[in-house]
Amino acid sequence: MNITGYSVEKLKDPTGILEGDRYEFFLDIEVPDDDELYSETGIELKVIYAIDGKGERIAQYNFFEKGIGKALDFGLEEDEEISINEFCKTHLNEEID
Repeated sequence: MNITGYSVEKLKDPTGILEGDRYEFFLDIEVPDDDELYSETGIELKVIYAIDGKGERIAQYNFFEKGIGKALDFGLEEDEEISINEFCKTHLNEEID
């Protein structure tokens, strides 16, 4: 899995219910054509990244087929989740600075 692009936006909590801050990442993902996650239109990973009393972490994520918006029922492997978490942490700090 290779990240080829991304965007990030801070989410607003109008209710004030959520502790800390939430950020929404959209990651363009490149996967090999022999991978079961592969799609000709491309794959996007939507990540909700939380910073709160529990630390900095992935709170939620979903894979989507690009251009179609169809949610895909796949999960990240442990090493992929660690990699995505580090990517979000690094690029969030770049956005904040």
